[in-house]
Amino acid sequence: MNAAGRRLGLRPGQSHADARAIVPDLTVAPAEPEAETRALKALALWFERFSPAVAIDAGPPGAEGLMLDMTGAAHLFGGEAALLGEIGRRLDDADIPASLALADTAGAAWALARHGGARRAIAPPGGARQALADLPVEALRIDAEAARLLARFGLRRIADLYALPRSGLARRFRGEAGLTLVRRLDQALGVEAEPLKTERSPSDYRVWQAFAEPLIVLESVEFALPALAQALAAQLERDGMGARTLALDAFRTDGRRVRLSAGLSAPSRAPAHLLRLLKEKGLEHLDLGFGADALMLSALAAEPLAARQNALPSGDGAGVQIDPPEALAGLIDRLKAKLGEDAVRRPAPFESHLPERSERWLRAGPQAPGAPAPDPARPRPLLLLDPPEPVEAIAELPDAAPSRFVWRRAPHRVVKAQGPERLSPEWWRTGPAPARTRDYYAVEDEAGRRFWLYREGLYGREDADAAPVWRMHGVFG
Repeated sequence: MNAAGRRLGLRPGQSHADARAIVPDLTVAPAEPEAETRALKALALWFERFSPAVAIDAGPPGAEGLMLDMTGAAHLFGGEAALLGEIGRRLDDADIPASLALADTAGAAWALARHGGARRAIAPPGGARQALADLPVEALRIDAEAARLLARFGLRRIADLYALPRSGLARRFRGEAGLTLVRRLDQALGVEAEPLKTERSPSDYRVWQAFAEPLIVLESVEFALPALAQALAAQLERDGMGARTLALDAFRTDGRRVRLSAGLSAPSRAPAHLLRLLKEKGLEHLDLGFGADALMLSALAAEPLAARQNALPSGDGAGVQIDPPEALAGLIDRLKAKLGEDAVRRPAPFESHLPERSERWLRAGPQAPGAPAPDPARPRPLLLLDPPEPVEAIAELPDAAPSRFVWRRAPHRVVKAQGPERLSPEWWRTGPAPARTRDYYAVEDEAGRRFWLYREGLYGREDADAAPVWRMHGVFG
């Protein structure tokens, strides 16, 4: 229901036939609740240019709203009146009708915006009680039945409730209605706290800055970033945390928000590293449009970062510098920012006893907790052949190590051997060829060269129709 419909005497909830009887040429469109919800959420995210804490007040259809926690932030926009003026101007430019109110509590602001009778209303600090006095009791966000019951008792204005004892007021209602009325009154007056349930939980570590004039060129952004990075690092250091995901949001004058984000391979709160990472990620490509009037730097994800010693004292007092462990992580971060998140990888152990499947490639960064570590009792060669290469071997049956073998047409006589290490096939895996048992041997030839080869298959006990074969799988350094 829009304002024109209300002026014609229509009301929400009225049947379509009754409405057409009053206004024959009424224009009706199907409701789109999902689209309206998406639009309201998008508007809530847009309002983060004014405050990081924005909550959606669903309300009845056509009376939805947003609540912003502007505690300690109005002066950034020139004061409370200038703040409401700026918000109102932007909403008017977007053709979004709205009434605005600013008060000490969310309940008071809600009441003034919907029942205050003015498009812009400001309750002075500590003046919520007086500002709400002449408003109807419906402004306390109570249901219609509770408002009708209060009217029967002659309680039509909020001021009529001030002098009544809370316990007596609650007893006039049945069930939860009385407690809800008392709670809403106390919330509006600031007696009871009312935390906002923000649309997107604000990051615990977030700093932002609004500008009187929009930032047109990237040099202005680069000039403002060091102060933001220092402030964010101070927040992280206070809690012993380091950033793992960094995001820079620029709020443009056309209502759009552009974001530049970067992941860190290890927690860090060094301002220089954070700034360098944003530049490597492509700060020069940040699209400011016709200008950005606010910047926000956030640590979207953070992890504990213990203090580290960077130098050891020495006798001459100069100290011995320690290469910080963040140096490698910083290099990885810069390479990932330049080449892409998946371009820099590292090998990591994998849960498989087959050598060719016992590792995999992951994104470069710290080893994940709980990853399997190599078994020192079962050494593996530095070089693994992929695929293993065929070998002609002479060995005593059925399970002895080879005494001689030929690999790549070169003969070798074995002087030392260790094994076998038997590896059973992973029978649950499917493949083009049937899996067979392997017996691995670490051998050394006359020249001192060490090899890792295996016999695939067992004599007389497995695949009797196929003779076992020997393969070279690796070379020790």
